[in-house]
Amino acid sequence: MILRIQSTPFFFLIGIAVFLSACTKPETKDVKKLNVLFVSIDDLGPNLGVYDNPHIVSPNLDAFAKKGTTFRNTFCQAAVCAPSRASLMSGLRPDSTRVWHLGDKFRKLHPDMITMPMHFKENGYYTACIGKIFHNYMPDSISWDEPDLRPSRYLRDDWLKRDGETFYVNPETQRKQKIKRDSLVKLRPNYYADGWNNGPAWEIEDVHDTMYFDGAQTELAKKTLTRLAKKDQPFYLALGYFRPHLPFAVPKKYWDLYDRDSLPLASNPYVPHLSPVMTMNSMYELRGYDGFKHIGHPTEYTMNKDTARILKQGYYASVSYIDAQFGKVLKHLDDLGIADNTVIIVWGDHGWKLGEHNGWCKQSNYNIDIHVPMVVYSPKIENQGHQSFEITELIDMYPSLCELAGINAPAYLQGTSFVPLITEPEREWKTAAFSQFHRRPKVTPDGKRYMGYSIKTKKYHYVEWYYWDNINGERKEYVTSELYDNTIDPDENENVAASEQYAGTVASLAAQLKAGWKSALPPKK
Repeated sequence: MILRIQSTPFFFLIGIAVFLSACTKPETKDVKKLNVLFVSIDDLGPNLGVYDNPHIVSPNLDAFAKKGTTFRNTFCQAAVCAPSRASLMSGLRPDSTRVWHLGDKFRKLHPDMITMPMHFKENGYYTACIGKIFHNYMPDSISWDEPDLRPSRYLRDDWLKRDGETFYVNPETQRKQKIKRDSLVKLRPNYYADGWNNGPAWEIEDVHDTMYFDGAQTELAKKTLTRLAKKDQPFYLALGYFRPHLPFAVPKKYWDLYDRDSLPLASNPYVPHLSPVMTMNSMYELRGYDGFKHIGHPTEYTMNKDTARILKQGYYASVSYIDAQFGKVLKHLDDLGIADNTVIIVWGDHGWKLGEHNGWCKQSNYNIDIHVPMVVYSPKIENQGHQSFEITELIDMYPSLCELAGINAPAYLQGTSFVPLITEPEREWKTAAFSQFHRRPKVTPDGKRYMGYSIKTKKYHYVEWYYWDNINGERKEYVTSELYDNTIDPDENENVAASEQYAGTVASLAAQLKAGWKSALPPKK
């Protein structure tokens, strides 16, 4: 039996968007709208001091969190870049965007989609984009007044399809990378990331911050802010950092912040007990880097401890590097005198495994991959500095930023504004968050294709797996399920879905999952 996904037809959603745009009253000129600084940090899970990681060095993000609102239970809608970003930027969940994998291009699927920056533009904002906001080399130029801004030295024609994360500074590494890249593109002209996505998994060079892409684009962001601050209209500036995505190539001084041998390794370096075959990612992302081609699926391969420590140090060093860049941007906002008129939001697009569940990278439905950081500050709201442990989702950012900016949000959005939690962080809120992951045959041990649907409550995490028809985008027969009791098993080490003790819980969560995100909305006050 084939079950068709129930989602609102997109052409109908777009019709609503156009209608709402036409009906929106123009703002009067004497009302000063708030600017928006929208900061994405790629592959950043809740690995910050403010999220109770005592080993990470993140002073700027931690200080920012003390003046804003830190959301402690935020979840992405898919733990991989393209689906997560397409969802939060459109305000639609993956089964509505139909972006389920890295190669799915939302603009090709939905030419008329109204993205968040497009909506802000229609409401009087000047929009600009620096770095990774949509997926890598898919900048979605029509979303911005100024799309895909890059530091000048990266504007070479032969680098325009190249990801910002693929740049190294060591000359010999650059030479070898280009040789391999040219051979890959010769074999396959449309090779992913134009073939540049190869090289060592880390680089430790004693260079200035600006020698790497994120440091260079931080300087570009400062110059852009200086220019935008002089405009008569408010701005929406999106700044997307590439680290801590692989490779961990950042200046040596950030590596030196950590004693490699003192960093604790994952406490659960094993696949969860009784977990189904399709739950874990194959670590193919890490396998693409030099020296890792041999690594196998987590069910059959374990990283040696020395390599695990280097990778963890590299990830932490990359977080600290981005923390420093973010601090520079915040200081520049203050120097320009516009910090008191700018909403700032910082978020990670999904989590990242550092040996947990015997895995590395993201691409699963486990909490370690769907749990993300999100911190927001609005200069017009008093008494901030709170933490909220209520459930929120990345898809909530679109309506929330509209509310903070004082503009109408499109009626069709599938997220909920979290603005009430800024002033009432303990207010009763969503009962669950919803995520999903598409597991492809070439990375699944049994060679089959699945879609896993996840519902995360404060106490439990439940996942149902279905066979998946990738041609028609339809889920087929039910296969199996997972249940993790997060009250006694927060690291999700044992699947208890088959336990008689949890039969009632499974039935209840299965019904909630079937009812969908609308059934989990906050109660009306």
